[in-house]
Amino acid sequence: MKKLLVFLLVLFPQTIFSQSVKDSAYQTNVVRDNLPSFYTVLAERLTFPLSWSSGNFNDFNTWRTTARAKVMECLLKLPLSVPFHPVVVAEQDRGSYVARKIIFNITADSRILGYLLVPKGKGPFPAVLLLHDHGSKFDIGKEKVVEPFGVLPEQIKSAREWSDKLYGGRFIGDELAKRGYVCFATDALNWSDRGGASHDGQQALASNLLNLGISFAGLIAWEDMYAAEFLATRPEIDSTRIVAMGVSMGSFRAWQVAALSDRIAGGVAVCWMATRKGLLVPGGNLTHGQSSFTTTHPNLANYLDYPDVASLACPKPMLFYNGSQDKLFPAFSVEEAFSKMHNVWNSQHADNNLVTKLWDAGHVFNMEMQNEAFEWLDQHFLSSTKK
Repeated sequence: MKKLLVFLLVLFPQTIFSQSVKDSAYQTNVVRDNLPSFYTVLAERLTFPLSWSSGNFNDFNTWRTTARAKVMECLLKLPLSVPFHPVVVAEQDRGSYVARKIIFNITADSRILGYLLVPKGKGPFPAVLLLHDHGSKFDIGKEKVVEPFGVLPEQIKSAREWSDKLYGGRFIGDELAKRGYVCFATDALNWSDRGGASHDGQQALASNLLNLGISFAGLIAWEDMYAAEFLATRPEIDSTRIVAMGVSMGSFRAWQVAALSDRIAGGVAVCWMATRKGLLVPGGNLTHGQSSFTTTHPNLANYLDYPDVASLACPKPMLFYNGSQDKLFPAFSVEEAFSKMHNVWNSQHADNNLVTKLWDAGHVFNMEMQNEAFEWLDQHFLSSTKK
């Protein structure tokens, strides 16, 4: 054995038995705060080569077509579509508008219940696709944005308490219907009538969907696009004036569907915008798993940042609000994302169509924010002709 070691040392003096103490070191305690110790290195490698600001594109339409196609690819399998076959199953007169419960096929796999609020008078009307928040509150979904009826008292109580907490005591769908908008809201998978996994089951639900060839976030995105297509078929609605609106996860969904669907003419996105690197830090809300699966598209991080995807909506009228006191979305990261989006709208001489604002508020859509957002919405979409 000794002769063999000597022989190896003579032949390979630089590679055999010459390791320093440093070479002998190895990683221990690698995962902290749900992140690998080398997460900063991984983050630095994210260059977002399909962003408009990457310098890799000269023609805007070519960029938008290429980047949108990549996002669609990362949503994974498109659910099969079938005729919507809507049926109104209940109705409630609310003075200046009517609230309807409507059942329809969102995909070939799911026939679901939604709320449709229709103003009285002569249409067609502009419409708002209302996309509910996450909130780790699953007993209500569509009921967060439209006042429910014909449900159990505890669900009505839950909806009103949530409205008080996040929406300044208002059901924003009902407020918009009073102003002359058709409003439509359904449940994302795992909320309200489509619930079952609640908070603790989100990770397993997402894993199981991936093993079935689709993603949780992708399914939500596809269904939101199908919901926009459904609205475009309604005789009460001017299909050129359909707007997406949401808060928190609903905000993510609103700018996402505005970016991906030509049926959506604009959007209001409240309390979900920042840069990916600004959110993927120790203690960041995005790093906890579970709820993050509703906004995580496989492989998309290697191509586009969040504001890059939102910028696919350019030059549509878009309004983005965040709160400077919102602990979920650090203000510096929000401002960086806003700046990136303004660069895109500016490049197309459309910056007047993009409104971004940091409010002195937390993770809420209070009455003051609503009033200003609704006025903006009226200016762009309530007139008889699209501006």
